[in-house]
Amino acid sequence: MIRLLKPQSYYTEKYGTCRYGLDKLYLLMEKQHNRGQEGAGIACVNMLAPDGEEYMLRERAEGKDAITKVFNSSQLQDESNRNFQSSIFNSQLLMGHLRYSTTGKQGIQYVHPFLRRNNWRAKNLCLCGNFNMTNMDEVFRLLTEQGQSPRIKGDAYIALELMGHRLDREVERLYREAKERGLEGRDITAHIENHVDMAAVLRSSMRLYDGGYVMCGMTGSGEMFAMRDPWGIRPAFYYKDEEVFVFASERPVIQTSFDLAASDIHELKPGEGIIVRKNGNIRHEQILPPQQRASCSFERIYFSRGSDCDIYQERKRLGCALIPDVMRAIGGDTEHTVFSFIPNTAEVAFYGLTDGLRQRGLPVRTEKVVWKDIKLRTFISEAGERNDLAAHVYDVSYGSIKPYEDNLVIIDDSIVRGTTLKESIFKILDRLHPRKIVMVSSAPQIRYPDYYGIDMSRLEELCAFRAAISLLKERGMQHVIDEVYELCNSTPSRSNLLACQSKNPQLLMTPLRSLYSPFTVDELNRKIVEMLQPEGMQAPVELVFQSIEGLHNALTPAGVYGDWYFTGNYPTPGGIRLVNQAFVEYYERNIKD
Repeated sequence: MIRLLKPQSYYTEKYGTCRYGLDKLYLLMEKQHNRGQEGAGIACVNMLAPDGEEYMLRERAEGKDAITKVFNSSQLQDESNRNFQSSIFNSQLLMGHLRYSTTGKQGIQYVHPFLRRNNWRAKNLCLCGNFNMTNMDEVFRLLTEQGQSPRIKGDAYIALELMGHRLDREVERLYREAKERGLEGRDITAHIENHVDMAAVLRSSMRLYDGGYVMCGMTGSGEMFAMRDPWGIRPAFYYKDEEVFVFASERPVIQTSFDLAASDIHELKPGEGIIVRKNGNIRHEQILPPQQRASCSFERIYFSRGSDCDIYQERKRLGCALIPDVMRAIGGDTEHTVFSFIPNTAEVAFYGLTDGLRQRGLPVRTEKVVWKDIKLRTFISEAGERNDLAAHVYDVSYGSIKPYEDNLVIIDDSIVRGTTLKESIFKILDRLHPRKIVMVSSAPQIRYPDYYGIDMSRLEELCAFRAAISLLKERGMQHVIDEVYELCNSTPSRSNLLACQSKNPQLLMTPLRSLYSPFTVDELNRKIVEMLQPEGMQAPVELVFQSIEGLHNALTPAGVYGDWYFTGNYPTPGGIRLVNQAFVEYYERNIKD
């Protein structure tokens, strides 16, 4: 988000363009393209547009070139009208969003921002965000009990309607207040627009949610706001000076786009909102009480750009922490081992691993062994097409290792489903005839769904989960599976979990932990290899996963990061309810007679 704090003429004179805001928004979105490749959208508000002309624009597009499509819109390219008051590309408020699907659903109707129209400028609401809410059924019921009839049962649409409803009530309150003061006509409108309390709107709407989110929005009258969830699960950063206010999901994109130092940029606190008023005044509001911090560690491992100064060092430490287990896997023979990485997001952890080995005085041979031919993230594709995609995503550098002599160590940032390993990577690596393949994950075993980011709601898609279930059955421990089912099936409602949380924190630890407790990490690793190794593959394979201790030690000491996908310790009642529900559904689909 961008809010220009000076008159448009200021930017034209200083920067030589009346498109300063749009150009900066374009740059921010391209720099943050890693957070979305399926669609993009922008919204703008021009507070100076006269009556009868467009003052609030929303443009959206799908596809990998969505950003270009949006900014090539005729409404954003027509500079024939130089009247600052009526030209939409002279907007003071600008907001952009890149869609990275968390459910595999596609279509323009899922692309942010979402827009709610009204003839009162103050009632127009445009909303976008990075979020997964865990209690949307509960919020949906609340809306219908109020008499509303939402057309779509989607979390973004419901969030828009809920906040829009609260905004309507706020405007109506101010209307009554203005009438009581004897105001009429445009004086009423001015009173409303100058006194809208967005903090109250946020408090009354966001208190209903359970989940990880950063919610951003603006109104047609010129209010702009952003809010972070009380656990700090989703990331949020901002910068402000006398010219501009900027807000984004990642720090380095603001640094690069505005040529700033890391220390110039601040992190929004958990539960905090930042509100830019119509008059340009900026204030912080504690919208909801902060909870025990649980910032998403997967952001640090994979999602966020590795160019962030803290994340870069953390990923190097993640790689370095793997050295003892990697050395054990190759029998200490670095002389006959080639090190490489896949995909590109694992490159920094690869540097940490190889630099750490060199610092120990060991010979290190590195090669670009694996190439990605198609830029597809198969783990968010529809299940039916995932295997076909995975088989053609990668290729190898032939001749990069000595056949039957060299071990091959490949580091990945994480191993989720294992689909790409089974359908593509192991097969193509075997063509090089390595003596042994050591597949390394800079993240620990992903054992539980992440309901606050990537929505992996089907447990059986996680290779670590499938391995645990298989071992329990093989060793005659079916009773453990049955007991976990009974415990999950009796999970209290979210409201009861919330009420009891302070008295018994163990309630937010899923019973699914019992599925893994009988086994060591190495036992699970061997089972995962057995499940993923393609038939006919010649080279032996060993898996090395990051330890939980290695993860915690690698991340910035000052930070407190959530690790629920590795440990089952969910930060919110909604997360624990959903994971337990997911196991109940799995059990009844696959195990129950």
